[in-house]
Amino acid sequence: MEPVSHGVLGLALAVAVGFILGLLGGGGSILALPIFLYVFKVPTKSAVAMSLAVVGMSAAVGFLSHWRQGNVNLRVALPFGLLAMVGAFGTAKVAHGVPANVQLTLFVAFALAAAVFMLRDSLRPALRETAPTGPPPRFSVVLGMQAVAVGVLTALIGAGGGFVIVPALVLLAKVPVRSAVGSSLLIIAMNGLSGFVGYIGVVPIDWALVGEFTGLAAVGAIAGTMVAPRVPTRRIKQGFAVTIILLGALVVARRVGLLG
Repeated sequence: MEPVSHGVLGLALAVAVGFILGLLGGGGSILALPIFLYVFKVPTKSAVAMSLAVVGMSAAVGFLSHWRQGNVNLRVALPFGLLAMVGAFGTAKVAHGVPANVQLTLFVAFALAAAVFMLRDSLRPALRETAPTGPPPRFSVVLGMQAVAVGVLTALIGAGGGFVIVPALVLLAKVPVRSAVGSSLLIIAMNGLSGFVGYIGVVPIDWALVGEFTGLAAVGAIAGTMVAPRVPTRRIKQGFAVTIILLGALVVARRVGLLG
């Protein structure tokens, strides 16, 4: 694949990808794919693979910050991440046979669903972090099935699945909200990098762009993680949800030829 022009806009957006991921525990991946497609003009299947690399690495950086703060539950996150890796790697190996239009349609559906859930969550009263009660967080068969599904979806659409993972950890495994955010970053890192490795040799990769974008996203992830405990996220979620809806509309408009 020929190297693409690394525009200032795209690289500034790379920082935003990492910042959102570190701040909210998910969402950066939804920005990465459209940036590769429409700012850097990367072909669809390569854009999916490259977004997985960026999200995996920036999530790993964000995870380290949460780990130092004690906001990671390895007992739940590791088995979830390992099963997601299996789904992501296996799917990446066969994803070349999936039409690009199908992948983009799935991406738009996922992005819009994430936006709806984020808006709904932002309109609810803020959850208070309370002292743990009852049995400790635990992994389950149902959670394992969801982990594999997250891995499959990740490899198909180039999104880390943070908006699915965090609620699953809270509702199904009873992980406290803040720990669920930190744990989701570990899962996203495992999941995204496994999917990316599965794509190596299957689709062309612009390694220079991946490295540059990933480095800037990692900086953004560190910044987002540092300010997360001190920033009320309700308005951020609302604004980001609207951004996701606009991005989904952009992808649809480009695919049906309404925009050049």
